[in-house]
Amino acid sequence: MDAGEGAMASYDYDRVRGADRAATGGQDALLLAARLLIGAIFVQSGFGKLMDLGAFAGSLEGQGLPMPMLLAALGGAVECFGGLAVVLGAWTRLAAAAVVLFTIMATLIAHRYWTYPPEAQGMQRIQFMKNLAIIGGFLALIAAGAGRFSVDGLMKRR
Repeated sequence: MDAGEGAMASYDYDRVRGADRAATGGQDALLLAARLLIGAIFVQSGFGKLMDLGAFAGSLEGQGLPMPMLLAALGGAVECFGGLAVVLGAWTRLAAAAVVLFTIMATLIAHRYWTYPPEAQGMQRIQFMKNLAIIGGFLALIAAGAGRFSVDGLMKRR
């Protein structure tokens, strides 16, 4: 290895170490931001479904699902209240796991891009992949927890 390679390796290591320090120092604020950003879409979407259960149930029935009204109520509640729990950081790991299951089911029901006509597959593939990314975000919250700026953090400090 020449001197240039050694200098580059050191530079990269120092830069990564600095990023690690910054992320670790701001972990609670980053977890708060993550919870707010990922949970908000579920609160909004779930609330909308709960306010118009008939339409949501109709879409589920159109997908061939049994007991569409029951599934609509259950899905809307998990989405809205699970998202709210994540935003607040209350029972975060449990709420995130529930929303992960909801998102997996929603993805397999509504975003099976391979079943759509070719002209619609691109948009459905994007929705499918977006949901996979959201699942990844929730899995990170399950691993990390809610952080200090949360109901869970407040309860832990008591």
